[in-house]
Amino acid sequence: MSGWQTLLYKETLRFWKVGFQTVGAPVLTAVMYMLIFGHVLEGQVKVYGTVNYTAFLVPGLVMMSVLQNAFANSSSSLIQSKIMGSLVFVLLTPLSHWHWFFAYVGAAIARGLLVGAGVFIVTAYFGRPDYAHPLWIVLFAVLGAAMLGALGVIAGLWSDKFDQMAAFQNFVIMPMTFLSGVFYSIHSLPPFWQTVSHLNPFFYMIDGFRYGFFGVSDVSPWLSLGIVCTALTVVSAIAINMLRTGYKIRH
Repeated sequence: MSGWQTLLYKETLRFWKVGFQTVGAPVLTAVMYMLIFGHVLEGQVKVYGTVNYTAFLVPGLVMMSVLQNAFANSSSSLIQSKIMGSLVFVLLTPLSHWHWFFAYVGAAIARGLLVGAGVFIVTAYFGRPDYAHPLWIVLFAVLGAAMLGALGVIAGLWSDKFDQMAAFQNFVIMPMTFLSGVFYSIHSLPPFWQTVSHLNPFFYMIDGFRYGFFGVSDVSPWLSLGIVCTALTVVSAIAINMLRTGYKIRH
């Protein structure tokens, strides 16, 4: 096993050891969203013509869980290692910044997809969606998890304490997630908020992911794919450069 694979294994084992907290709890949270929003809005909100609201909600909750948990995995690992002082043991290894990036983002993808699969298995009981284009489902899930994993690396390196990490999550990740169309189609919004949604890369992740289930979406899936790939490239480049320069971890 090579160095980066060992680090990847260590990061994957880190969240798996506390799976009740890192996997079970997010699944339970998604079920609560399903029970509340599905019960209140079923029959009152129509999307894509023939798609009932509960089935529409399932992919949104799955992708939201994938994104949030991918971000949480890489960001929490880095900030905890920095504060506890254990990051020095990784710094002593001859791993390059590329190795760090692939290990932390790889573990983030693993946790995001694992939680997403759990959410889907549970919530699909309430409203089973179709599977119009399975490859699009997998593609957007992996790309979304990778982007949020890379964003988590940025947040973990930037933050010096848990308060800063919480601020990043509360003022950046959460608003972008909830304004991305998880619980609604953006065509139901006023024109101003539709424009705001189109500036949010999270919207294209969820819309493209939802296209894989229903074969219809608010925008072209190819446009969503292009924007998500561009955002992933930019975020990854920033994260890799921060790792290369040792931002806030090498003195």
